[in-house]
Amino acid sequence: MNIHLRTALSALLLSLCSAATLAADVAPVIDANSCDKQKYPKAALINEETGTVSLGFLIAADGKVMESKVEKSSGSKSLDKAALSSLSQCKFKAGSKDGKPSEVWAKVDFTWKLE
Repeated sequence: MNIHLRTALSALLLSLCSAATLAADVAPVIDANSCDKQKYPKAALINEETGTVSLGFLIAADGKVMESKVEKSSGSKSLDKAALSSLSQCKFKAGSKDGKPSEVWAKVDFTWKLE
């Protein structure tokens, strides 16, 4: 195989890999600086409740939360509700599909712990 053919094949493989990377779905990313500090619910604090809640957010192409839901409970309704309410106010860096900003679901795990 001559050098020109190898160079052409290398360039083709590189462009195919780049195209595949661009076409991949990219998940939204939460902007932690846009979130208010989460306040421990009083009842949960009194009862010393802790746990991790898994939340799902449908993020619009502009990074705003369109829909939210608890995917897995922390075991405490008050902790779940507080995390969902608080994190729904955060902004996200929008996700993309096929290289274009798009509505995409994001998963966020939030852990409540006593210090």
